[in-house]
Amino acid sequence: MKKEVKDTIIVGLGEKLKAYPHFYLVDTAGLNAEKTSELRRKCFKNDIKMVVVKNTLLHKAFENSDVDFEPLYGCLKGSTAVMFTNTANVPAKMLKEYTKEGIPALKAAYAEESFFVGADKLEELAALKSKNELIADVVALLQSPAKNVVSALQSGANTIHGVLKTLGERPE
Repeated sequence: MKKEVKDTIIVGLGEKLKAYPHFYLVDTAGLNAEKTSELRRKCFKNDIKMVVVKNTLLHKAFENSDVDFEPLYGCLKGSTAVMFTNTANVPAKMLKEYTKEGIPALKAAYAEESFFVGADKLEELAALKSKNELIADVVALLQSPAKNVVSALQSGANTIHGVLKTLGERPE
């Protein structure tokens, strides 16, 4: 491969590292062509950009980045695919489906500005909540007391209305 081509690939990887806040390093060594195509289709459906890269080129892209990716350098061995995503837990949930087969295996991940090294971190990554899920949780927590107050007022209004109606119908 010519140096110009390598430089272009390194720059492209650097742009993806800046564009996507989360990425996963995955070992795809045992996948045949059919399984690889299936994995790529699932990635496309889940809005994940999957790129198979040379470890040395990815290493250089990490070095050129503003973020210090040194904890991930040890994972750059063998066949490596990078899954870029905007939602931290989506690739982990997708990879959990493959845990029985063990392929593709998680090498490491950079999610929520933290490093997760090793396949044992897959459960932890899958449990991460996305920004939208966290916002929904906060809104639900904020609405809960208001709903309790409104329902208490409504039940009280029904009770008062019932008492008044009974008193009004009562003969004197």
